[in-house]
Amino acid sequence: MARVGRREEPMLSRGTEWLTASHRLQPAGPPATSEMDETLVRAARETGAHIAMLYLLDAAGEVLLMQSQMGLPGPMVGQWSRLRAEAGVPATVAVRRRERVWVPDLEELARRFPAMAFLVPYHFSVLATPLRIDDRVVGSWVLMWSSSRQPRLGSYELEVIDEATRRMEEVLKESAGDDQRPPVTPQPRTLTPLPSRPSEGARTPAAFGFADRLRDGCVSLDLYGHITYLNDPAAEMLGGASHGTLLGRVLWDAVDWLRGPVFKERFRHAVVSQQPTTCLLGTPGGVTVEARLHPDPTGVSLHLVSTGKLPLADSSAHPQPHHLHELLHLAATLTRALTVRQVIEVVTDHMMAVCGVHSMAVFIAEGGRLRVLGSHGFSRTFVERLNGMPVDCLTMTGRVMRTGEARFYGDREEMGEVYKPALDADDMEAWAFLPLSLPDRLAGTCVVAFEQPHPFSGAERTTLTSLAGLMAQALDRALLYEAKDQAAHCLQTSLLPRRLPDIEDLEAAARYVPATRGVGVGGDFYDLIRLHDHAAVAVIGDVQGHNLSAAALMGQVRTAIHASATDPEADPGTVLRNANRLLLYLDTDLFTSCVLLHLDLRLRAFSIANAGHPPPLLRAPGGAAEPVEVPPGPLLGIDPDAEYPTLQVPFSPGAILALYTDGLIEAPGVHLDDAIARLAAYLTKAGQQPLHLLGETLLDQAPAAEQRGDDIALLLLEHLPRP
Repeated sequence: MARVGRREEPMLSRGTEWLTASHRLQPAGPPATSEMDETLVRAARETGAHIAMLYLLDAAGEVLLMQSQMGLPGPMVGQWSRLRAEAGVPATVAVRRRERVWVPDLEELARRFPAMAFLVPYHFSVLATPLRIDDRVVGSWVLMWSSSRQPRLGSYELEVIDEATRRMEEVLKESAGDDQRPPVTPQPRTLTPLPSRPSEGARTPAAFGFADRLRDGCVSLDLYGHITYLNDPAAEMLGGASHGTLLGRVLWDAVDWLRGPVFKERFRHAVVSQQPTTCLLGTPGGVTVEARLHPDPTGVSLHLVSTGKLPLADSSAHPQPHHLHELLHLAATLTRALTVRQVIEVVTDHMMAVCGVHSMAVFIAEGGRLRVLGSHGFSRTFVERLNGMPVDCLTMTGRVMRTGEARFYGDREEMGEVYKPALDADDMEAWAFLPLSLPDRLAGTCVVAFEQPHPFSGAERTTLTSLAGLMAQALDRALLYEAKDQAAHCLQTSLLPRRLPDIEDLEAAARYVPATRGVGVGGDFYDLIRLHDHAAVAVIGDVQGHNLSAAALMGQVRTAIHASATDPEADPGTVLRNANRLLLYLDTDLFTSCVLLHLDLRLRAFSIANAGHPPPLLRAPGGAAEPVEVPPGPLLGIDPDAEYPTLQVPFSPGAILALYTDGLIEAPGVHLDDAIARLAAYLTKAGQQPLHLLGETLLDQAPAAEQRGDDIALLLLEHLPRP
């Protein structure tokens, strides 16, 4: 394996004379490509790595494309051939941080790269090294070792890696074009590992004779699962096919009962971890076969032993693929959780059902103190005891938050040896304290507990640590989302009227409902402006878009309309013309729809102008609600010469006006006229309700939250009859 502390000169500076002609890499492309591949294979051989990969960024700098690989199991090549530049794996992080990334074992992988630990839950060490042209990072290369090696790289290995990196960067610079980008191939090349010893002519027949004399099945597989040799008992176990029929075929494609996920998962485990592994497999005849896999960097030796008719579940100690499916399902579900509460609920449900956890609590550091984000199963006393304590206090929760190291205690005695106060908490028997780790910091601690003693296996420790890593990422997103959402609502509240003015003979009610998707702020607005005791201006509008830019423009439009509408000489059409000029002056790409009314309660009428907005609804006393049809002008901010006709409409005592934005009526597959007619029918039916209840009734008939992505603004006005 690794040559730790070796003093001789690194092989990369000695040329290639030690490679025999029969084992030199065949050129797979231009000379630069061949030299890169040879450097990759030689570096792997000299450092004892069994897997090596080379990645380069695409032209857009958004994807790392695998250029060549050695030793990766065939079923995994496609899975890792394209990596998004922002993905959380060592190869991409090395590019983003412009520095080496070293992960010594599976536990560290689960803590720092939880999603990768779910997909590749095997024991290995990995080093990713960035590749530069001048000062620009253009890719990375990766080496992987069995985790049974030394936990640190030796000085000789580091020399080899440094020299290989320098050689690759020189080749990349020489091959780069005028844009200083090296050529990138869309599909990776598969490189052949160098054999661990030279072939000896007398060894091959002897090895065949040894295997043929065994009564157990013996199969030799390459890294892609192709059968390169099998003896007679193996051919019989695999269905009685002839050697010629099976040789050269992929084992799980040739044998029906090996096509399931169990054997392929064990095969990947053996190749990646370079550790022997076993699994039990059921044949169509009901016989159980124990498959023992013995890997090396060139392939896998498969030893098949018939064990009779034994129950499969009684003899396999390895995690089953359905468990991995549960973890992947959790990861997918967490991506849809927007709030902290949703994240806690998703993880709690998963832990209770899959991991058998009785209690869980999540703490983060805030202002140097522990703050509980959520808990389930623990008593209120336990949670309140920790909530608000300094992070540097002598609690296990704070210790894990400071060090980032997970702690597992399988029973009360083990826990009491390190932290006796926990024994008084809710009579729990086993504990796990899991760090909520993010790439740049420790976000908090997840505490889980069991009612019964619980010996934590290595696989379970890895699973729980990975789960905590995924939870940390989801909580980070949720906290950021909630902070932005709160800021957006504060902005929206500041831009809309805090209260509606009191106007004699007029009752008013307004509601604003933010969109359910995206940032909770948009461009919908309303206003009621008091002119004098019996006159007012009502306005409702919608700025195009659903973001902070739309909200900012909405504030400017509302302010301009407010200033212009108070001019006693300005009719609604004039106010809209002034607002239109303002938008054109601001030179914004956003357009605005708006409807504006000037109410004169003494004259029992209102004048109205419309700039591309849905028409208001008017319900006459005792009559049906109908749209107020006024010839609409164009949207504000389009035509500098736009005109907005003004129409005079009766507004009798007892009449109700409903002004609204399109979020109240628009629904997929529904024509706008039909949607307006349906809203008018609701207003007709419920028009006798008090105004605040009428608003709730109209909102109840709005499209379901998941069907709309727009805000709703609603302004209701009722001309009160005099006693």
